[in-house]
Amino acid sequence: MSDLLPRLRAIVGARHVLTGAQATARYRHGYRTGSGKALAVVRPGSLVEQWRVARACVAADVSIIMQASNTGLTGGSTPDGDDYPGGCVIISTTRIDGLHLIRDGTQVICLPGTTLYALEKALAPLGREPHSVIGSSCFGASVVGGVCNNSGGSLVQRGPAYTQLSLYAQVDADGALRLVNHLGVALGDDPEEMLRRLEAGDFRSDDVDASADRWAHDHDYAGHVRDIDNATPARFNADSRCLYEAAGSAGKMIVFAVRLDSFVKEEGASTFYIGTNDPAQLTAIRRIILGEFSHLPVAGEYMHCDAFDIADRYGKDMFFAIERLGTDRLPRLFWLKAQVDALPFVGAGFSDRMMQRIGRLLPDHLPREMRSYRARFEHHLLLKMPKAAVEQTRALLARLFAAGEGDYFECSAALAAKAFLHRFVAAGAAVRYRAVHSKTVEDIIPLDVALPRNALEWQEKLPPDLAAQCIHSLYYGHFLCHVFHQDYIVRKGVEPLAFEHRIWALLDDRGAEYPAEHNVGHLYRAKPALADFYRRIDPRNQCNPGIGQTARARHWGEQQEELGS
Repeated sequence: MSDLLPRLRAIVGARHVLTGAQATARYRHGYRTGSGKALAVVRPGSLVEQWRVARACVAADVSIIMQASNTGLTGGSTPDGDDYPGGCVIISTTRIDGLHLIRDGTQVICLPGTTLYALEKALAPLGREPHSVIGSSCFGASVVGGVCNNSGGSLVQRGPAYTQLSLYAQVDADGALRLVNHLGVALGDDPEEMLRRLEAGDFRSDDVDASADRWAHDHDYAGHVRDIDNATPARFNADSRCLYEAAGSAGKMIVFAVRLDSFVKEEGASTFYIGTNDPAQLTAIRRIILGEFSHLPVAGEYMHCDAFDIADRYGKDMFFAIERLGTDRLPRLFWLKAQVDALPFVGAGFSDRMMQRIGRLLPDHLPREMRSYRARFEHHLLLKMPKAAVEQTRALLARLFAAGEGDYFECSAALAAKAFLHRFVAAGAAVRYRAVHSKTVEDIIPLDVALPRNALEWQEKLPPDLAAQCIHSLYYGHFLCHVFHQDYIVRKGVEPLAFEHRIWALLDDRGAEYPAEHNVGHLYRAKPALADFYRRIDPRNQCNPGIGQTARARHWGEQQEELGS
């Protein structure tokens, strides 16, 4: 152990081995939750350096936490406390951000630090786009992180981020680090030469196998989400359908590259803004479109009026930052924010409070049409339909709302962009609320929940005693997939864990699965199928130990149990 830090410095250079509390703060604290100690944060600048760093950490028997953009919402890519076997080293991959378009751009190979934004930008000239195009991409999330966490995204036709084609390293039970090339690209046999060639793009089209028997996205999802009478959810993290090597691995292996499909960009789509006070009307829209329409929607994003209000007030500055500065500058903004919060004299949440004050000075950012619907309706749905289904959608909505129980309008491109952006800043608005109102807020309990596909009653009704413990209960999500984000801002003095467990029991009674798309992190307990998957891919339990509230001991504690018996 004593020579690990010198070895790491020799590999990546001293300036890329961070050990001080302030220098490592942004890597040790999750975007929304989670924090802990680390021996060091190491920032390799190439795939070969990443391999050498990983080998050094495995040999030193320290715990390894792989991290890309640290935009996760459940704390799964940061330490949780400090009780890690051997201490933990965070390997940050943000410096390794290359990508290679292959097969005429129909597929892409992404290195560990590649962001969704960078991939979207690279595909745009080809008229194609990645799995996710808004939401996580706005915050600089990584492509590899999305795959490793089975991130869902907003696009109805594509399902969770998934691939069966990846290049990764596993720590075997005997402590050996083994490089596995299932990328479908011939790169040779020597690990460092393979990694060097991959990063440099030193391979020919003949070296890329078609890999027709391996998927680079979830081919079954379109039919899966249409099965509206099925009693199981459409997508959730413990679904064994989408647990495959890197996909769903949640940091339990060291991923060097993933290969993914790209998608033809939808041209001529129209967005309908729908408002109603009767949730049954949204249920009817969902079941008719998924069950009867020939063409699936592009997206269907739901927002309750309370979430609308919190996003309006506490997400305003982020809305402006994304709209005016562009998403490519956001990672730098988050870095500066973390640096400020790490200063010893400012206190927790300082940057959020300052940004909130700035936000109050900004002009109104929402169109008058949205303001009008907020005044009239409790439930809001953004429905983006492909060109081939626009007329059918108009007819459906006109028929359903003929009695005046709800209403809709078609958005211009500019209005649609603002509406979707407003929906997506809701995820960070609860965090801002907690920082601004720290004297009255105990914490946020953030859940992402997958309801059964056949559920007709999707709106949660909290028991009075639980409702009384909340300042706000915020509901928003991917309505057509029946995936909902439920953020509970609980009052000072409430025990968050007890509250959360009560909510879990209610969800179990409804046949829900959770988490749906943010992975277990340190907030959720990994269900048996997911925990068994983690054991298989990391038998030594050296990578991200404790994820999903699993055991942290080497070999999952099994060797110790055998010795004790």
